[in-house]
Amino acid sequence: MSDASTSDPADIGPGDEIPTWTMPSVDPARMRTMAAILRDPYPVHWDRDGNAALGLPGRVINQGPLNLGYIANMLLAWAGPSCVRRLTVSFGRPVLDGDSVTAGGRVTSIADVNGERRATCDVWLDRDGEHVVTGTAVVALDAR
Repeated sequence: MSDASTSDPADIGPGDEIPTWTMPSVDPARMRTMAAILRDPYPVHWDRDGNAALGLPGRVINQGPLNLGYIANMLLAWAGPSCVRRLTVSFGRPVLDGDSVTAGGRVTSIADVNGERRATCDVWLDRDGEHVVTGTAVVALDAR
């Protein structure tokens, strides 16, 4: 197993780790902005007091698209700005304001598709060592 960040695309293979990408503290102001952009009126994303009244933590819950974006940022930093061919995820646990999260991944297979070298990867978003988002990505390795 090697570090896929320092490898020539031709040398990347199954088992290689994708360099991690970290959001040191999920910002509640960004959540509120994203709620407005998405026209998402659901108060769990911006109303701490309302969440506490519902029995939820007295914190706001990050939107799924922002969590997905952290994984996409990792892939783009690794393989280039136009690398993502497919990204499918499942949201297992909420990410809350103030949480530190780290996106990671591992190459599971390599294939040549229409003249393009592609890596299929397991990807995840961790909070405190727990996978809170998991999924699969297909990226073009020639996009770097």
